[in-house]
Amino acid sequence: MSIRIGILGYGNLGRGVEAAIKNSKDAELVGVFTRRDPATLTINTPGAKTFSADDLPNMKDDLDVLIICGGSATDLPEMTPKYASMFNVIDSFDTHARIPEHFANVDAAAKGAGKVAVISTGWDPGMFSVNRLYSTSILPNGQAYTFWGKGVSQGHSDAIRRIDGVKDARQYTVPVPAALEAVRSGKNPELSTREKHTRECFVVAEEGADLARIENEIKTMPNYFADYDTTVTFITEEEMKKNHAGLPHGGSVIYTGTTSDGVNHVVEYKLTLDSNPEFTGAVLLAYARAAARLNSEGVSGCKTVFDIAPAYLSPLSGEELRAHYL
Repeated sequence: MSIRIGILGYGNLGRGVEAAIKNSKDAELVGVFTRRDPATLTINTPGAKTFSADDLPNMKDDLDVLIICGGSATDLPEMTPKYASMFNVIDSFDTHARIPEHFANVDAAAKGAGKVAVISTGWDPGMFSVNRLYSTSILPNGQAYTFWGKGVSQGHSDAIRRIDGVKDARQYTVPVPAALEAVRSGKNPELSTREKHTRECFVVAEEGADLARIENEIKTMPNYFADYDTTVTFITEEEMKKNHAGLPHGGSVIYTGTTSDGVNHVVEYKLTLDSNPEFTGAVLLAYARAAARLNSEGVSGCKTVFDIAPAYLSPLSGEELRAHYL
């Protein structure tokens, strides 16, 4: 039996979820829900429909899981509790400091409705979180290091585009090779923010814009670039389209720990992603499968990747998993 999926939001992440559904034999896309005029939306799945987000309260019996593809800053804190009172839901909330608050709000809504909500799924938070937990549980005497990139930071790119005189921009987060090597060699270095990553910015400026001012505003922007060694390269629109059209990303969780004096271990989980939103969408769909199964067993409330056993993510039976993967 297919899991009936609804996608709320059809930006990069929504299209990534749609791509994941196409690769799944046990899920079907019922429709895409949007705050825009649904008549203006063209989706890539034959047979699926587009709806207004206002239609969702009338479709409680038509969806097994709603995957919410909004932004963490303003969309998800409002949307996820709202729709957890109607559906099993999944989100990719990634403001780490606010996860406990978001969890509490969503948990109350989901428990009240007898639904399952899975928050903060994706690769970080998400798959990287699981690997940090596995490592620290197995090797309590150790330290976790997380490196992101090389890859496009969509949030940082958007921040540059908000600067007056900027027409388009891409920002790449790049791990510092010396820092990576020091961690992988088991040296357990103490690393500052600046020592772990650099920022590479490619900017298309509007004609006549003050390039020196734009570069200074980027490099001194608090919470984004001021704490990093940042390079700014001005390029043409043609170069942007040719060389920076994709959304690659990735990174590593590296954990170094000891089990006795002089006995050291290094654990590494690494991702190299051609498309950040398509991989994230695939993770969201796996947890949508888990949410539907858990709810069918009578479970309700908010969950994170820490709370869900791996077997719930797979379309295979327990017998098949034990025979082929264990």
